[in-house]
Amino acid sequence: MFVRLRSFAPVTPVITPEGVRAWLVTRYEDVRAALADPRLGKDWVAHMTPEDFDINVDPVQAFLDQHMLNLDPPDHTRLRRLVVTAFTPRRVAALRPRIASITDELLDAMSDGPAETDLIEPFAFPLSVTVICELIGVGVGDRELFREWSETLLSSRGTRQESRAAAVNMYEYFTHLVAERRRSPVDDLLSALIAARDSGDSLSEHELLAMMFLLLVAGHETMLNLIANGVLALLTHPVELKRLRDDPSLLPSAVEELLRHANPLNHATERFTLEPVTIGDTDIPAKEWVMLATSSANRDPSRFADADQLDVGRDTAGHVGFGHGIHYCLGAPLARLEGEIAFGALLARFPRLALAVSESSVRWRPSSLIHGLENLPVRLR
Repeated sequence: MFVRLRSFAPVTPVITPEGVRAWLVTRYEDVRAALADPRLGKDWVAHMTPEDFDINVDPVQAFLDQHMLNLDPPDHTRLRRLVVTAFTPRRVAALRPRIASITDELLDAMSDGPAETDLIEPFAFPLSVTVICELIGVGVGDRELFREWSETLLSSRGTRQESRAAAVNMYEYFTHLVAERRRSPVDDLLSALIAARDSGDSLSEHELLAMMFLLLVAGHETMLNLIANGVLALLTHPVELKRLRDDPSLLPSAVEELLRHANPLNHATERFTLEPVTIGDTDIPAKEWVMLATSSANRDPSRFADADQLDVGRDTAGHVGFGHGIHYCLGAPLARLEGEIAFGALLARFPRLALAVSESSVRWRPSSLIHGLENLPVRLR
């Protein structure tokens, strides 16, 4: 589909699962430029009305959605600066031993288990959610709840009532957690965010709750998909899999290539036109939704030679797997670190790892935004 769209309709109107019109942008040059275009806004609460949506927006979901990723300068600038104060490179680098330990524990359990398994259940999901929960300061014992809430909110099949219930549950959980951390701070990211200051400014209660929602959902969903999609890509490209096994020094470039090739997201989070905007040869009116298909841009042969071919040694400079511009993924260093550890340890532990079903048998999640697998049956030995 993306091949056809890039060739014949690189900017085209589409209807979202919610029934709203949006403009889908698929060429690399257009996507990258649009990601950094200030005429494409994020703060829909400030600029859009219910009439612009043609649907009723749930107030609880709107409350949680008003996080850093859905804001424009100067609010976005202020919040990102406060988060960066707590989310330092030192804090991320210090996580390496713990991520390696969690990974080894999961692989130990898999070694003692059945020879065939769904890799998402014993590895990709628990690794991704445990790391982000421990970093933020959320109880790992509640991770199945977060998985249920997150999948409901990101699914294109759920009802509005189901989405509202998931949003309410998350709101109540984070409200109690923030109050608890205010009373009794500990060494976690939530306590650091509560204490963060910039020129006397701090995160409001609303901003803290929305930030927790963003970090938890974005932090585990994208990592889960990178691991599962990446393993599928490697298992279906045996020459590149052997190349990576034979030369683990390729792990950093392999993670970047898997981000480009396997794409944890179908498109960047939505933007809308603050004024009439021309993208490519297409004029888009003001107050129209725009979906930037990063997964298509990363496979655009005008930017990446043999773009559909996996190449673990490729120079992936300029890929938009982490976005581009002021909303470039804040968690990119963590994702790179976690990916290197996860892929390296998994391939070393199970040298005979293989798909247990045909590639066509794996199921993909029903989501416009999320490009992720529902299952990944593999043989471990």
